[in-house]
Amino acid sequence: AGNRDPPNDHTFSVSPFLSLGGIAGGIEICITFPTEYVKTQLQLDEKANPPRYKGIVDCVKQTVDGHGVRGLYRGLSSLLYGSIPKAAVRFGVFEFLSNKMRDESGKLDSTRGLLCGLGAGVAEAVVVVCPMETVKVKFIHDQSSANPKYRGFFHGVREIVRTEGLRGTYQGLTATVLKQGSNQAIRFYVMTSLRNWYKGEDPNKAINPLVTGAFGAFAGAVSVFGNTPLDVIKTRMQGLEAHKYKSTLDCAVKIMKHEGPKAFYKGTVPRLGRVCMDVAIVFIIYEEVVKVLNKVWKTD
Repeated sequence: AGNRDPPNDHTFSVSPFLSLGGIAGGIEICITFPTEYVKTQLQLDEKANPPRYKGIVDCVKQTVDGHGVRGLYRGLSSLLYGSIPKAAVRFGVFEFLSNKMRDESGKLDSTRGLLCGLGAGVAEAVVVVCPMETVKVKFIHDQSSANPKYRGFFHGVREIVRTEGLRGTYQGLTATVLKQGSNQAIRFYVMTSLRNWYKGEDPNKAINPLVTGAFGAFAGAVSVFGNTPLDVIKTRMQGLEAHKYKSTLDCAVKIMKHEGPKAFYKGTVPRLGRVCMDVAIVFIIYEEVVKVLNKVWKTD
């Protein structure tokens, strides 16, 4: 009975519960969205046109002065509408793949955890993240222009599709696939390694939610330092000035040439705060849901 998972039908039964992961993501985004807003603004704030912001505090101050506290939540709706399907795709694909890759005792080693995470990341990038992030970046970029043209989420999406076609919502796909793939590969690798280390020889050892949270925050931090450069490239490829770049590689080369290596780590501090909280919260809720499911589908 060393198997953590009930039989494979659990893979598909998990789907309705994954929206709980989505709700967790939704609550977490409402708390942490302003840091996401500031991160995107700082990454879009290029050196070429004299920078508008002196740093994190200045960016918050200017936004609140100009648009009130609500200004820090511009673009929130696109992330909220995306967070629920994103969590569902990520954990659904991860569960599906990991059920296929566990050994006889039901254990998943870290290398396989990395591969399952990579699969989950690529799937969420193509299905949910790329269109959602493109819309979010365009919204935030639009608000910082002199006369914003998007009136709300659905109006914005309609305008983007009307003027640029569906391709307009799939800008920076390569960068997004690289970012999400490496993100989830790193996170699930770290999570699987820490979980296996903590359980030692006893695969049934329970993990306290606080421990899961700490592991999640650590996995989040590792992924931020591992792939912030890809995040910066992705943000540029999806902004309103994306036409300046011929491809993902061209964008990387231009940033390096005109702004130096430090530019690849723009927005790291606000991103670090948000990602650690995000990964910790989502993993805790997800793990607790899986525990409940395992009780429901207890098999001999």
